[in-house]
Amino acid sequence: MADTVQEPEKLLTPSEVAAIFRVDPKTVTRWAKVGKLSSIRTLGGHRRFREAEVHALLADAQEQRRP
Repeated sequence: MADTVQEPEKLLTPSEVAAIFRVDPKTVTRWAKVGKLSSIRTLGGHRRFREAEVHALLADAQEQRRP
């Protein structure tokens, strides 16, 4: 019987998220503060964002831009 090992979810830095959306990293931090994007805090207090959630938000944003 093979055990399935679940890969840890990829977490992105504010800079990585900013590059995806082509915005400033401070904008990403602002989105986290207002609840547009949830974040995880590292032990050092830095924000990290779930890659799957970031891509879902990007897909939603692209959908809204279509006529």
